[in-house]
Amino acid sequence: MDTNYNNTQQFDQEESIDIKALFFKFFRFWYFFALTVFVSLVIAFLFNKYTKPVFEVKTTVLIKDDKVNQNLIGLGLMNNQQNLENEMGIINSYSLAERTINNLNFEISYFEEDNFVTHELYKSSPILIEMDLEHAQPKNIKFNLFILSNKKYRLTVQTEKATLYNFTEKKDIRKIEESILINEEHNFGEVVTNNLFKFTIFLTEEFNSDFIDKNLSFVFSDYKGLISTFRSTQLEPINREASIIEISIKGDNQQKLSDYLNELTRQYLLRGIEKKNQIADNTIRFIDSELVDITDSLTFAETRLQNFRINNEVMDLDFKANQVFENMQKFEEEKAQFIIKAKYYRNLQDYLSRNKDNIDDVIIPSSMGIEDPLLSQLISGLAELYAERADILFSSSEKNPVVAAIDQRIRTTKTTILENLSSIINTSEISIESIDERIFKLEKEVSRLPETQRQLFGIERKFKLNDALYTFLLQKRSEAQIVKASNLPDNEIIDIARGDDDTPVYPKKSLNYLIALMLGLILPVAYILGKDYFNDKIIERKDIEKLTNLPIVGHIIHNNKETALVVSESPKSSIAESFRSIRTNLQYLTKGMDQQTVLVTSDMVGAGKTFTSINIACIFAMYNKKTLLMGYDLRKPKIYQDFGLTNTEGISSYLINKSKFEDIVQTSPVKNLDIIMAGPVPPNPAELIASDKNDELMALVKEKYDYIILDSPPVGLVTDAFLMMKYTNANLFLVRQNYTNKKIFESIIKDIENRKLPNTYILINDVKLGKGSYGYGYGYGYGYGYGYGYGYGYGYGYGYYSDDNGSDKKSMFKKIFGKA
Repeated sequence: MDTNYNNTQQFDQEESIDIKALFFKFFRFWYFFALTVFVSLVIAFLFNKYTKPVFEVKTTVLIKDDKVNQNLIGLGLMNNQQNLENEMGIINSYSLAERTINNLNFEISYFEEDNFVTHELYKSSPILIEMDLEHAQPKNIKFNLFILSNKKYRLTVQTEKATLYNFTEKKDIRKIEESILINEEHNFGEVVTNNLFKFTIFLTEEFNSDFIDKNLSFVFSDYKGLISTFRSTQLEPINREASIIEISIKGDNQQKLSDYLNELTRQYLLRGIEKKNQIADNTIRFIDSELVDITDSLTFAETRLQNFRINNEVMDLDFKANQVFENMQKFEEEKAQFIIKAKYYRNLQDYLSRNKDNIDDVIIPSSMGIEDPLLSQLISGLAELYAERADILFSSSEKNPVVAAIDQRIRTTKTTILENLSSIINTSEISIESIDERIFKLEKEVSRLPETQRQLFGIERKFKLNDALYTFLLQKRSEAQIVKASNLPDNEIIDIARGDDDTPVYPKKSLNYLIALMLGLILPVAYILGKDYFNDKIIERKDIEKLTNLPIVGHIIHNNKETALVVSESPKSSIAESFRSIRTNLQYLTKGMDQQTVLVTSDMVGAGKTFTSINIACIFAMYNKKTLLMGYDLRKPKIYQDFGLTNTEGISSYLINKSKFEDIVQTSPVKNLDIIMAGPVPPNPAELIASDKNDELMALVKEKYDYIILDSPPVGLVTDAFLMMKYTNANLFLVRQNYTNKKIFESIIKDIENRKLPNTYILINDVKLGKGSYGYGYGYGYGYGYGYGYGYGYGYGYGYYSDDNGSDKKSMFKKIFGKA
């Protein structure tokens, strides 16, 4: 349990260290975070300021459904949902939008441009355009207008082509393909006309001096374009159980949007009332057509009766004639009603036979006083079938099987109605014949009356018949008008649209600032993490620890001095302290041996081997120990340049017996430090290093010096360093941060581990404290002309196998550091 607790504690500690390291990694780029946050907030501010705001206006309508069968709950819910969708289809229909636009004055729109943002001056424009409806106008063309004073203005138009639109006929007249350029001055109230347009501009009460020299404009919009623009309404129930629809629309002028929605819902309710009033209108229209003929007949009969009484000095019938007349009048009134009803039946029969798609103009029997339950039920059922068919066609086509089934039911119902009408008409004719027989009997009695009484009887009979028909039709007409006046819309507006909300739905300013802030933080994080993810260079200590188990002996911070001899020339600098730390660690690793040989190598060129070897040798020499720096980089000798010494004699000349030991040892400017240069570049450096003469040289120097520092070539390219490791007590493998390639390092370090070479340690070079990236302030390449060593092929050429013509004679300081 203690072991598990310790492991858990260690894991938590490692996690906290990782989070801490991550924090400091981000903190090193604080300026990047500050810059991206500032830029993002500025962009959000400009976007919010110069983006045209979009507002949303809403209204709610209650959809009532009186046709739901409450006993069949499941069917009722289905019917209610279907009815709701049908009503939503009607509200969003083109025809209703067209009715709405036709009742609004949206044909001319006025605009003002301010700070690169154009906004509409709806009901607040300082100008009013009165266009000549008899003249075509160019649609969707921007007319720019500058008010010069309260009397004059300048009108400018510039367009490549235009379409002339007739607002009376509501259609395009012709297209103008040539460019139009107009720049004119006019007085307010003056008719502006040419072959393209004709209108007059007036100032309104909204005008004040602030509008002078403002950039105003106006546009003529055609009805089709307006309908297309305002049909972008969104409809949805407020919840699944309710039949209340929320209608919303988005645009840049909330007052205009609210006017449209309010007019849309008004026209929707009017449409429902018109559908309900259609039966009453049809009845009134039928009665009016009948009254025309009856009125003429009644007038003629009244005039004739009046003239007969005057001419014959007879006012009324005698008692016997009056009795016969009353009986006759009773039969005539009954016959008149049968005649009216028979005429209605024939009219209905003819109408149903001619109209196949709708029965909008049908007159229901009850409105004509015909109480036939079967006929009324059949006609009502037919009307419901047509309404159901129309509702389904809002969201479907005639090929829908449901529509086909309804069509079949309509045909069956029509056939039944026509058969029923034929039967009723036959019955009516029989009733009329029966009345005619009774009237004929009374006429026989009338024939026994005196001549004058007989004539008066006939005239009054015709007058009373027409008067009865006229009174009956007037009564039914009044009843239809009462029904029409009492009709109310089935649906109801709950909340009207209001344009007083100044909060736009787009752009959402607070959200934009929040997004900008988040992007300002996320982008640097993504950049830093992405850079680390795609980076193939060694950056952190853990990058090395993931690839090898070799111990890390220390690190060397970045050199910003103008010299490679930083330890001797700046002994109190921080980089000198890092070399002292390395010296201490080496002494600990070698267990305090009095005599030490240290080899410095790397995977590839540019890691800073020579720089490190020089300063390690200097730091040991400052320890008052006899120290020797040996340049075993026989292919590219460079140490002599840093010390200002010669390379005419050195290791190569000693190994081929051309120089004596005393001749190759040179005294450096640093106390206690001697140097043996590489000497002239030999054709076979690896063979010389592997020779017995080299064993003799190393045995000799170990007798004379306490500390020996070997500067060797990179092990990733040649084998020289491996040949020298048998003489050393410590082998320093140099890794340069943000320079050494992970894959190359892994390949070479695995090779070293497989060789099981002892006393090999990692030394990290060129650490830039407090920076987000690391790298030396200098760099140089090798130009060996021999194909020795290993080739790992990761894109590192650097001239190690190329010829060196020795033409570069600049000092090592400039070559290493340069201006960078």
